[in-house]
Amino acid sequence: MRPSGRAPDEMRAITIETAFTKHAEGSCLISFGDTRVLCTASVERSVPPWMRNKGTGWVTGEYSMLPRSTHTRSSREAARGKQSGRTQEIQRLIGRSLRAVVDMQKLGERQITLDCDVIQADGGTRTASITGAWIALRLAVNKLMEEGAIKEDPITAKIAAISCGIFQGTPVLDLDYDEDSNADADANFVLIEGGQIAEVQATAEGATYDEEGLLRLLRLAQMGCADIFKAQEEATK
Repeated sequence: MRPSGRAPDEMRAITIETAFTKHAEGSCLISFGDTRVLCTASVERSVPPWMRNKGTGWVTGEYSMLPRSTHTRSSREAARGKQSGRTQEIQRLIGRSLRAVVDMQKLGERQITLDCDVIQADGGTRTASITGAWIALRLAVNKLMEEGAIKEDPITAKIAAISCGIFQGTPVLDLDYDEDSNADADANFVLIEGGQIAEVQATAEGATYDEEGLLRLLRLAQMGCADIFKAQEEATK
């Protein structure tokens, strides 16, 4: 039995509130159970210096956890003067994931930054961030198209992410903190609607696993992302 009482293939409840902030071109508050992340998309009419005058755009991500998003207060990284390795790794993952489904030529010479701020953490913050960041990006692009700033839709597909793991010998979907901190193995899958894989991060924590174990986790991730794609579609209608 999972600590939450969920079945092995049962996800936590997903809720999405779009237009959560007033000023961002696209925003949402996304919740995977008790994990809550504020995702905003900001459009800039310029690109990084190394991309100027090439006629292409850029999509990037930033990630942070608020000081009391966990059981104890953590100091702000700005106060420490540098980002942790974990923060840098996650925001690079967010950027790579979103760029996998954006045609930079159609975006034009502009940059869209996806800010993902974890308000409350209970496992799966990076996967919730990627899922919510796509929604914020979709809303921002919709606005650009409505304004006539871009003519063709640069977003090629939906992208979502979900965590899976082996907990007490059983492959399970959408780990919360209690499971993640005690899992034999855990993995994060970033999947594109239609069957393509953007990224897989899989690690043996307490015990190694075989090929069949990895495939079982992938199948769970595919089931979970199918539900997420439906939620994304509903949120961005």
